[in-house]
Amino acid sequence: MDAFYASVEQRDHPELRGLPVLVGGTGNRGVVAAASYEARRFGIRSAMPSSEARRRCPEAVFLRPRFALYKETSRKIFSVFREFTDDVEGLSLDEAFLDLGACRDQFDSVGAMADRIKDRIREETGLAASVGVGPNKLVAKIASDLDKPDGLCVLFGENIQPALDPLPARAIGGIGPRTAERLAQLGILTVLDIRQARDRDLERVFGRYAHRMRNKARGIDDRPVTPYRADQSISAEETFDRDLEDVAQVREMLAGLATRVAERARSKELFGSVVSIKVRRADFRTFTRQRRVNPPL
Repeated sequence: MDAFYASVEQRDHPELRGLPVLVGGTGNRGVVAAASYEARRFGIRSAMPSSEARRRCPEAVFLRPRFALYKETSRKIFSVFREFTDDVEGLSLDEAFLDLGACRDQFDSVGAMADRIKDRIREETGLAASVGVGPNKLVAKIASDLDKPDGLCVLFGENIQPALDPLPARAIGGIGPRTAERLAQLGILTVLDIRQARDRDLERVFGRYAHRMRNKARGIDDRPVTPYRADQSISAEETFDRDLEDVAQVREMLAGLATRVAERARSKELFGSVVSIKVRRADFRTFTRQRRVNPPL
C-alpha cells in the first residue's frame, strides 16, 4: 500500500488531500510512522524524528495514529488478496506476497491479473496500491517499489537485470545502512556492482552468505510464499515527551511494558527464551541488551 497510514487519513479527511501529512508521535520525542507523498518531497521518511520532520516541512499536518482503523482497513485488503489465492504471506499491515501461479489461466496476462487486484483494493478501501509482479519474491518486491505511487511493474526474463542493475545496493533485501557503508568502502554501490564484485570482496562483507547475495543481485530467489509464519518475537515500547530520570519511574514504566508483552505471549500460548531491552536517549542514540533465560518463561 502507498503511504498506508497517511493515505487512510487523507481518504477520511478530504481536506488533507494534496497536503503533506505525517502520522506518528506529535511530541518532540516522537517519530514519523508514515509520510504522505506530498511530505516525502521534503525528504521526510518513516522513522525520522518528528522534530526533524517539522524542521524540514513546518506546514506539515501531524496526526496521531489510529491503529484500530488501520488494522480494520488491513483486514479488508487481505480479504481481497484471498479472493485470488490462499497463498498469502503477510509482511505487515500493508504489504504481502501472493503466489498467483494457480490462477494465471483466469486472466489474459499477469498485468491484467495485477490490475484486477488493484481495482478490488480500491473498490473495498478507496486506497491505491502499488503491485510488483515477478518470478520470485525478491524480484516482485523490488518491482513493487519501482512505480510508486499507484504503480504496476511486471518484471520477467530479460527485463529483470536491466531493471535491477542500476539500483542502489540497498535495494537487495538484507542490506541495511551499515552493510551498505561497508560495501561502499569497497566501491560496491549498485546491484550491478554486487553482481560483478570479486568473491573475496563479497566474502569480506557477507561471509558465508556471499554467494547468496550475488544470486540476489542476479534476481535469483528460491524462497516460497509462506502463508503462515510463527511469531519470532513479541515486543512493546513507549516514547516519552520528557526524559525519564527517576529510577523508580523507569522501573514502573518498564514493568508496564513487560506486562503488555507477557499478556500478549500468554494469549498466543507462547514462551520466550530471550529477554531484550531497548533504550533510546534524547539524542536518539539507541542501545539494546538481551539475556537468555533457561528454562523459557
